Amino acid sequence: MIIRNASFEDVPFVAENNVKLAFESEGISIDYEIALKGAEMLIENESMGFYIVAEKDERIIGQIMVTYEWSDWRAKQIWWLQSIYVVPEYRRKGVMRAMVDKIKEMALRNDVPLLRLYVYEGNGNAMKTYEAMGMMKAPYLMYEMEVEQK
Repeated sequence: MIIRNASFEDVPFVAENNVKLAFESEGISIDYEIALKGAEMLIENESMGFYIVAEKDERIIGQIMVTYEWSDWRAKQIWWLQSIYVVPEYRRKGVMRAMVDKIKEMALRNDVPLLRLYVYEGNGNAMKTYEAMGMMKAPYLMYEMEVEQK
């Protein structure tokens, strides 16, 4: 298994995995073309973030998107782990842990003190996985507000 930064050639696989992830984790259907455009935009603009992928036998078997948050309290970036997906036949085989370990190494090199993620409240399996990796439930709730597009 190879853990590496995603390239533009990986975008179709990342988008396909994001469609599967949305349905599997939240029961929602997202449009593949929009997911494709979103992944392309991130790959083209590293200031927004990056993807880490796990590859085996020239196939993408897992992915994590990393995005940035500026912490004025720390005067440092916090990295958010998002779009975490491992194809079903490779789950519970260390794929996610290997990707997170790679991200942790990168975070140390970049003086990033904290990794965060959010999880859909009904996704108990993911919560168990994150806790088994040493992540702790943070004392925050998330709120959101849609902004009307004109």
